Amino acid sequence: MTLNQLFPLETDPKTGEPFLRLRKHPNVILTPMRWEDAPHFVPIFNDPRVYQWLMRTPFPYAHKDAEDWLQIAKPKSDALLQELLDAQGSDKLKTIDGCPVPSIREVKEDGTQVYIGNITFGRCMHPELIDTDTIDHEHAEEKKAANDALQVGDPKIIYSIGDYLDPKYHGQGIMTDALDTILHEWAIPRMNVRRILTGAFIGNVGSVRVFQKNGFKMLRTVDEFAVVRGTMRGLHVLEWRADEDPV
Repeated sequence: MTLNQLFPLETDPKTGEPFLRLRKHPNVILTPMRWEDAPHFVPIFNDPRVYQWLMRTPFPYAHKDAEDWLQIAKPKSDALLQELLDAQGSDKLKTIDGCPVPSIREVKEDGTQVYIGNITFGRCMHPELIDTDTIDHEHAEEKKAANDALQVGDPKIIYSIGDYLDPKYHGQGIMTDALDTILHEWAIPRMNVRRILTGAFIGNVGSVRVFQKNGFKMLRTVDEFAVVRGTMRGLHVLEWRADEDPV
């Protein structure tokens, strides 16, 4: 039997673009990245309610920063979608190494879509935190190389999550829903994600709650993790495992 390789993504009848609708917020969808999103990044990343919790995002954030990031991130996201399209006609759903619909958008009553954030799965971004009670800089590169070398779909792959949301939409449960949706509708069935190691700066109560509501457990807190914009920041380290998933 021929399967739709985009499953469970829906397709926008007007644009042909795939999307994933959030489970509890049907007026919010996840879509591919778009070149025209660049101007929308700027006010979000210049808002202290967002940038203070991000490690590598420049501040102040300029339109060129947005364009530069899209030049790097969008082709990778598009390549994932192309993998699925190239596999159309197969009788087995293809496992891929990411999600092609990371952009979070609110759909207005008139059908207009408003960019409000992003949620991305990627192989572990902080290998120095893998299987250690401290910060293992000595073996970080070795751990990264080993994790990156695993074949797509290998259950031993350790993933991380990066996310942000326009502050105007904070406190509505949208990011909790986005993580729940993308984890259970895509990451588990289409990426074979079995373990996620992620972090949130000390003080980022909102992000910690989002992770914990989705079954992440607090592993430890690193009081001095990294210097960010001239200030030493501590990090909460959280982990999710498929065999402990409450859903």
